[in-house]
Amino acid sequence: MSGILLEVCVDAPDGLMAAIEAGADRIELCSALPVGGLTPSPGLMALAGPPPVPVYAMIRPRPGDFVYGPTDLDAMRRDIDAARDAGLAGVVLGASLSDGRLDAQMLRKLTGHAAGLGLTLHRAFDLVPDLAEAIEIAEDLGFERILTSGGAKSAPEAVDTLARLIELAAGRISIMPGSGITVDTINALLPRLAITEVHSSCSVREPAQDPRLVAMGFVSGDRRRTDTATVKALKARLAAPPARL
Repeated sequence: MSGILLEVCVDAPDGLMAAIEAGADRIELCSALPVGGLTPSPGLMALAGPPPVPVYAMIRPRPGDFVYGPTDLDAMRRDIDAARDAGLAGVVLGASLSDGRLDAQMLRKLTGHAAGLGLTLHRAFDLVPDLAEAIEIAEDLGFERILTSGGAKSAPEAVDTLARLIELAAGRISIMPGSGITVDTINALLPRLAITEVHSSCSVREPAQDPRLVAMGFVSGDRRRTDTATVKALKARLAAPPARL
């Protein structure tokens, strides 16, 4: 495959179809993207598989931190089973200790249960105090890639950190920048980073059509919708990145 792979995160059936139609190379399947993504429903997983492109399901049972206990682990194992049963290509995992370090023991249980599926480490990584240690843990556990904003709110704000991560990874595991990546911001990354894949929602903002939905608390306000034109534009931009500086 030429150029840089585009992973699109989606949280609805129409977004899934739009991303596939527009040529996304891989899908991260979620629910509740406004809180960073939660586990998609079994119905959405079933709709996504077997897919024409690889689909990885987010395995995150609740919003908030990534410090998980036994009941969380039980739910996550069942969600991994649902992703496997749906014929999806992989899962997106993460777990933290209270100090922000990766919870290697919890992740070993999760990755072991996900044997045979592809593995992405999600942005729990952005909380770690020791980047090198976290990369070693991720590689040891068999993760294919780390989705990261470089510890910042958005990846374009942390190009120097992302460059350091790529250097630390040394080709052993892919560093996939994500958060805040659009056609307008990708140029902050492409000339400087030796990346093979990026992560984006490729979404546009839509106002809530019925103010009663907001008033009743069914929606928080504007909705973001995966946009086929945006997917195509970013994919075209990644197909011919500028020479690195």
